Amino acid sequence: MLDSIEIDLRGANDILTVYIDVADNSLSRKWLSALNDILKTKLHLEKNYCWLGWPESTRTAEYLCIQINRSIQAINASNLDYCIQDFFSPSTVIQTDLDINHDRMNQLHKYFEDLQGTAGAMSTYYDSADDHTRWHIRQLNLLCHELESLVLSMRKAVQAPEWRRPSQLMCWLNAPRYELAPEDQELFGIQAINRKLGGVYVGVNKAVGKHHWEVFQDEGRDSRISELVTTGLRTQTQAAGDFDIEWARDPSEYQWQIKKLAEFRLWLERNGFNPDDPGLTIGHPQVGQVDLERSFGTQNYQVIWSQLASYLDVVTVRTSAAQATYDYHWSDTDYQLQQIQALNARHNS
Repeated sequence: MLDSIEIDLRGANDILTVYIDVADNSLSRKWLSALNDILKTKLHLEKNYCWLGWPESTRTAEYLCIQINRSIQAINASNLDYCIQDFFSPSTVIQTDLDINHDRMNQLHKYFEDLQGTAGAMSTYYDSADDHTRWHIRQLNLLCHELESLVLSMRKAVQAPEWRRPSQLMCWLNAPRYELAPEDQELFGIQAINRKLGGVYVGVNKAVGKHHWEVFQDEGRDSRISELVTTGLRTQTQAAGDFDIEWARDPSEYQWQIKKLAEFRLWLERNGFNPDDPGLTIGHPQVGQVDLERSFGTQNYQVIWSQLASYLDVVTVRTSAAQATYDYHWSDTDYQLQQIQALNARHNS
């Protein structure tokens, strides 16, 4: 074990501490160093994009749709020559079978891609936008992924409660990036799509776009890359001190998941990719594991979900070398201003 991390989660009247054991490998050493720098420099933790797939949250499908429409209105009212004639509501994004309407969400993501561009090649819209409009452009992406995750868990809660997909995303604004070396890519691969309960994984690619697995999931096994609605398909060349905690069950030993991954392998081949190429950076590289017994006194996922549902607010993160406290909340009336100021801090320093 390389280190131990403690995360304090705030409930109504008390604190729940989650304990993480950090693995000792090439990627985890880079990741932990980056995380320590984040904590020491007190970067802003994105509390409006932290708990995905939790139906218990007050960030409901209705709330998320209202926020999407609010950002669309702000973009349309800006000086950008880009108008989104669209409106989102639970009735239009959640289908009768309780699945997400992928066409609607892909279109939402396309708006974001048009307006922001890709990492290293930002669009002229984004370059000319003011701080207020840039914040709303960014929200289109975050809200799109949050809504997709929430609807998935809502459907699972009805159709297969044991397979809800709750997770915890720890993302900081302006988190510095580091390059992934060939030895770091060894932790990727098709089998790394499966995530363990309490597994800690390096955060998703900072580049704009979707991963191969996300595209396959959204578009289906008969889809072709050339026909995608969304244009950004990116491998992961960089990472940061960001990380995800998987709070769902590991599906790796179930036949339906084995079959799905086999279909994904064929999909990659049909689209001209080598499924065994680590350079595709498929999956989620694991850098740590929550000590479930120490944190919750059990490894039972139902008990763990029940406990966590009352503590959906990160207040402190500690390692052996650094710590930071986040005494604010996404529902603060000035939270948008807090984030805009945090986004601009790096450029003004």
